[in-house]
Order: sequence, then structure tokens, then C-alpha cells
Amino acid sequence: MEVLGSVREPYPEVRQEHVLAMMLRHGAIEVGARRSAMRRVTFQAGEMGFFPRQTERWVGTGDQERLLLCISDSALIAACNEMSTAAELGHRCKMVDARLAGLMAAVNAERIAGFPSGRLFLDSVEQALAIGLVEAYAGRSHFVRPFRGGLGPARLRMIKELVHAKMEDELTLTEMAQSVELSPAYFSRMFRKSTGETPHQFVLRNRVERAKEMLRAPQARVLDVAVACGFKTQQHFARVFRHLCGTSPREYRLEWWSRDPSERSHITNPRRELISPLQ
Repeated sequence: MEVLGSVREPYPEVRQEHVLAMMLRHGAIEVGARRSAMRRVTFQAGEMGFFPRQTERWVGTGDQERLLLCISDSALIAACNEMSTAAELGHRCKMVDARLAGLMAAVNAERIAGFPSGRLFLDSVEQALAIGLVEAYAGRSHFVRPFRGGLGPARLRMIKELVHAKMEDELTLTEMAQSVELSPAYFSRMFRKSTGETPHQFVLRNRVERAKEMLRAPQARVLDVAVACGFKTQQHFARVFRHLCGTSPREYRLEWWSRDPSERSHITNPRRELISPLQ
């Protein structure tokens, strides 16, 4: 998924991507299939529009600010395959959808922060947006396929090994899905059914658990720990750590070393904390 950012310039006349737009504040734009047939459309903040690939339109300048996301063909195709449906998405204007708006707001917050969560976060959101669009707005020719079960133990073990091997590196949803020979959409759904977590949540939790292990060494710098555990910035590391642990990395280290030595010795293999939820 490409994030075009918060923009005020006109849309290109013909796009090569599927574009989902959300208005960030009240405003208006001029739209039409021809320059001679323009109409002015007023949007409220939070309203959205979907523009399929190759949609031709003329858009004049307007007093509006919007977030544009390019949704790939592969994400939409995977969403259709997951649901066993042949679907087609047409142009939609002034959509109000709390589910999609929440996902787009999360992307906008990520954009403003400088994309600290990396490619996996955007891949996961793109897949969720594609599924949401197909479920709510696409015409279907088949019933939605019910899902049962989840990923088997062998596939879960392969995912754990991949996450541990790529602890310091960028990891994408496609890479995780390909490691177990599944499509990203199907993998995401089955992974959550198996673990109760999204792939992104699982990766973050594992990285934080590795960080906790490293922070138990008094000489390790917090910045070095953050980088070794795959976080792009120390600030993002501290924010995720506090969210999952209820404390900052430095506070965690102080609390650890304030424990009684006999209590600390009970954790003789911290690495087990990384994999226990999937055992």
C-alpha cells in the first residue's frame, strides 16, 4: 500500500492504482468525467471516496484536505479469494464507514509519526481495508466462505522461527504468508484465529519480549536494545514497550534489578516467554 499523504492538490485525471481517500476536514472539490461537466461536492471530515484504477475524472482545486491510500490489485484479489467471491468495486463518493475510517485514521497517525511501525503495519492495514471494501461494497456472485480452525502447529512453528530470525529486520505480511505458502489475506485471518493476535501484534510482542531479555543486562543501552529488536526509533520502542508492559524500558530495568536475586533466578530461560502463546 502506498500512502500519498495529506494533500490538497487535484487528483490526477487517470490513476493507475485503486485509491481510497478520506477527508481530514470539512471542504469541497469539483469532480466530473469531463471538464465541461463539473460539479462541486462538499465533504465532511471523515467521509471517504473510492476511485477504482483507470477511473477517469476531472478534479479542480478545492478547499479540502485528504489522505490518499493506494490499494493494490493483489490485496483486493486476495480479499475476494479469501471470501470465495467474484467481486467488482465501483466508484463511490461520500462513504461513511466507521471500520474503514478507523483504519485510515491509524495510517494517518502512523504517517504523522514518520512510519515507525514499518512495512508490516501498512501491509496489515491494506489487507484489512481490502477486506472491508469487498465485504461492504462489492457485488458478489457467491456466498462468503466460513472459516474453520486455523494454522496448524507446523506452520505456526515456521512463523515463530521466521520472526525470531528477522528480529532486527523489516518483516512484511507477504513474507510471513509466503513462508507458509498462503495468501496474505488468508494467512492474516487464520493466524488471528490460531493465536488471538494479528501478525503485527505478534511481531511487536515478540520484539518487546526480546527487549526485556536484553534490558536485564545492566550495561545495555536502551537505544541499542531498540535497534537490535527491530524498532526504527527509540521513541517508538518506548511507546510500544509502555503499551505492552505498562512501564518504560528504563523503569523495567530498574524494577528488574530491584528484585530479590532468588526471584530473578526463576527466569532461567527468558526466550520461552517469546513462544509460549503458540505452544
